[in-house]
Amino acid sequence: MGGLCYHDKKRINFVIKKGDADVFYEQLTILYNLILQEWIEKGNKIESFNDGSVKIVIILDNASFHKRKDILEKIETEMPNLILEFLPPYSPNYNLIELVWHSAKEYIAHRLFESIQQLE
Repeated sequence: MGGLCYHDKKRINFVIKKGDADVFYEQLTILYNLILQEWIEKGNKIESFNDGSVKIVIILDNASFHKRKDILEKIETEMPNLILEFLPPYSPNYNLIELVWHSAKEYIAHRLFESIQQLE
């Protein structure tokens, strides 16, 4: 799973074994905690994070596990700074992360990796 920050092109990726709603939620929780940590490192108070920090818009494709209702409710409750927006169906050209996947595929193509760890 991966993401690309629009304004500074910062990339983040997680190597996962399976793409499902529970893993999606776990990865968003990790991302949220990284953003919270960055907020604190900038000298802000943890108490002001939900009300005082910027909103984070995450643009998602329409994978069914991105839309599981119980997961969406947990995200809305536990991570109020996240705003999930869904791309129109069948529109990968709007998804900036597709450029990262293309680069990653080019980078790993025709290479031999001796272990999963080396690939990661």
